[in-house]
Amino acid sequence: MSLIGTLTSGVSAMESFEQGLSVIGNNIANVNTTAFKSGLASYANSFSNVLQESTAAPGTGSGAFQNTVEVGTGVQVSAVTTNFSQGSLSPTSVPSNLAISGNGFFIVKDPTDSATYATRAGNFSIDSNGYLVTSQGYRVQGLTGGTASTAPSTVGDIKLATPPTGTQLQSYAIDASGNVVETYSDGSTATTNQVLMQNFESPSALTSIAGNLYGNMSQAQPTSGTLTLSAAKNTAGANGLGTIQSGALELSNVDLTNEFANLITTQRSFEAGSRLITISDSLLENIVNLKTH
Repeated sequence: MSLIGTLTSGVSAMESFEQGLSVIGNNIANVNTTAFKSGLASYANSFSNVLQESTAAPGTGSGAFQNTVEVGTGVQVSAVTTNFSQGSLSPTSVPSNLAISGNGFFIVKDPTDSATYATRAGNFSIDSNGYLVTSQGYRVQGLTGGTASTAPSTVGDIKLATPPTGTQLQSYAIDASGNVVETYSDGSTATTNQVLMQNFESPSALTSIAGNLYGNMSQAQPTSGTLTLSAAKNTAGANGLGTIQSGALELSNVDLTNEFANLITTQRSFEAGSRLITISDSLLENIVNLKTH
């Protein structure tokens, strides 16, 4: 490899491992972020300069007579994958806080532009209008419109119902299937809503967005196309979906021990790339000095 090629390899190493350090740094920074999923950078060799192709043995028409001679040009980041493994569940005693035990995502909608997103972070609350919302005010999606005599059947924003005349809402609870059961001052109850969930064929195709949200959902379910929610396929605890635990939150799945170990090895690799550039520069300087004397 020429010294210029050595410099190129050193630069590619520093650029690639800098990106790897960024991934690790982001993981560590989000160790306490609700339902955060850690990332992992993978590396691959860069394009190789082929100095000589292999040739066949004379007179045989097959077999290798001389091996290929090629020199690599460095390293590159081949992928940054997301680890969607389950995070630990932590109790909060807040009924609007929801954690998913198993597969699936909550679906939330921005009321200003109707954009929909997926999320694992269930740190929801009830706003002044009775909607179950994220910290950004995005409304959790599911079945709504239920009463004491009818089950919720309309897909839309989860919203606590108006209490029957002469009563007041005393409390509400959300069960493992996402059913929102309201209890009134006269002792009556009604299942007014059902929080629905969505699973994806390719979760890694989801795009992480600020605020614990994921977009690009159509790419994450390539065979099913546009996202549509229904009780038949989106009920928690059915069709491969996990269950919902009310009064709890999913913690980040970042493993600090593993992250600090990766941090050390990636830092050393970065320093090795830097050292390669320094040595190449020193050798080039010596060559230049030889030619000038």
